[in-house]
Amino acid sequence: MCGIFGVYGHPDAAVLTHLGLYALQHRGQESAGIMSIEADGAAHPMRAMGLVSEAIPSSALKPLTGHVAIGHTRYSTAGSSTIENAQPIMARFRGGSIGLAHNGNLTNAPELRAELEADGAIFSSTMDSEVLLHRLARSHATDPAQRLADALAGVEGAYSLVVTINDTLLVARDPRGWRPLVLGRLGEAIIAASETCALDIVGATLLREVQPGEIIAIEDGELRVLQAMAPQSLRKCVFEHVYFARPDSQVFGHSVDRARRALGRQLAREQPAPGAELVFAVPDSSNAAALGYAEESGLPLELALIRNHYIGRTFINPTQAGRDAKVKVKYNAVREVLAGRSVVMIDDSIVRGTTTRGLVTMVRAAGAREVHMRVSSAPVTGPCWYGIDTPRRSELIAANMTVEEIAKNLGVDTLGYLTIEGMLAAVPGGPEGFCHACFSGDYPTPPPSDAVDGVLARC
Repeated sequence: MCGIFGVYGHPDAAVLTHLGLYALQHRGQESAGIMSIEADGAAHPMRAMGLVSEAIPSSALKPLTGHVAIGHTRYSTAGSSTIENAQPIMARFRGGSIGLAHNGNLTNAPELRAELEADGAIFSSTMDSEVLLHRLARSHATDPAQRLADALAGVEGAYSLVVTINDTLLVARDPRGWRPLVLGRLGEAIIAASETCALDIVGATLLREVQPGEIIAIEDGELRVLQAMAPQSLRKCVFEHVYFARPDSQVFGHSVDRARRALGRQLAREQPAPGAELVFAVPDSSNAAALGYAEESGLPLELALIRNHYIGRTFINPTQAGRDAKVKVKYNAVREVLAGRSVVMIDDSIVRGTTTRGLVTMVRAAGAREVHMRVSSAPVTGPCWYGIDTPRRSELIAANMTVEEIAKNLGVDTLGYLTIEGMLAAVPGGPEGFCHACFSGDYPTPPPSDAVDGVLARC
């Protein structure tokens, strides 16, 4: 999962992109990058490891001149966490310069890369995204939108893209619509972003979603739409609503906050906790679900866990050691709320179980008499091949234990998940049109050729 942002037609395009990346920091914390483009096509890239504030401080923006810019926050799902794999990626070719920022995973990238290498291509990273850069450079089309269409022909998997070919800005979304991508307007400028919260931070007005299978060329302030790929059956990622997107965003045309409240209400109907005295969230991504659960159940909502907001998201930390360390400094329990009480602890998902186990221990230590764990999604039983770095099946707690065994492993009195049917019915636009492969095993594409134990070996 990554955050992508693009600007066309603003004298401070890089500054706006910098702001947009702050709003998309939750989508990737390993590296950040901005590439600006002058009217003559001259490109100025900047990439570095770390958070946006560390990788690209405001003082470093002065050289990034031009009226077009694209940016990226990275969370590695294909390729290791190194500077070579930071984005946007850039190449100079016979027609000028190309820049590309990608959110998603290309499931047939190994085959496409092997074909390119057999034809003499030299890769400088281990990212699947670099396949698209080579294919863009090799197209003989003169029209930028058609060049991107050529590059995407035969590509399988999930992609939302912002691309520059000289000073033309292009956006594209895969035919199944796995990952969100929206367009906005700020005066005469056009903005592209993974989520609407990034439009809000720069003061842009939402124009519309980029539709599945569309390529949109932005030139001279105008949008030119090419339906390059026939839309296929929609597979919007339900995990965007469950966990990944910010609650103040709209993704797939609907409010994330409203979706999470609906998930919480459905959870209360499916998994009540008789005798419980209060509800609390594992902050922050579960806050809205806990509010929905409290509304439906009639139990009071309390702030029983306090989050240190100087610590990033534990799920998207690339190492288990990093996740474990962050849990210990990220949360603290409020003893006065928990002591002697029977409590309902709401989380959006349980992946490995290590984070949850540590939190339950913390809640018990604060004096909770009973802990009833409720999860506002179905059990995660399989890896994601489409842009979320879900671990190997052998590491997924719900793939290897029953619900009763998980409850015992976590140290809770009871454990209840949403059913897949309830989860899909609760999200806006459901139940059809969502990808739920990591919950159901219903994968719409064949497994990647380099998948080992159900997960991409190149991750």
